[in-house]
Amino acid sequence: MDLVLGSRNENGWAVLEVQGEVDLYTSSQLRDAITRVTEEGENRIVVDLNNVSFMDSSGLGVLVAGLKRARERGGEMALVFREGSVQKVLGITGLDKVFPTHRSVGEATGGR
Repeated sequence: MDLVLGSRNENGWAVLEVQGEVDLYTSSQLRDAITRVTEEGENRIVVDLNNVSFMDSSGLGVLVAGLKRARERGGEMALVFREGSVQKVLGITGLDKVFPTHRSVGEATGGR
């Protein structure tokens, strides 16, 4: 399955919308999107994973690297997801305790 990425700004946050599967073959696209956003000077990033059907360890690595990159620039990164496979993999790895997590983009950006 292909990965579809979109981006927008909401309440002072760069929002990356991710749809599809984030795996060994597609994770570089997500990495490039996070890099692009940070290079554009955005330091508050929300990654919306609500439409991700599968994520493997390469996707998790990209998220961790993105968080590190954002923090090095004085920023932050939050994840948005509902119950399902993404929640499960983040919970198993303990990354749900590392990232601020939310159920909606509005909640993450303070817009409710």
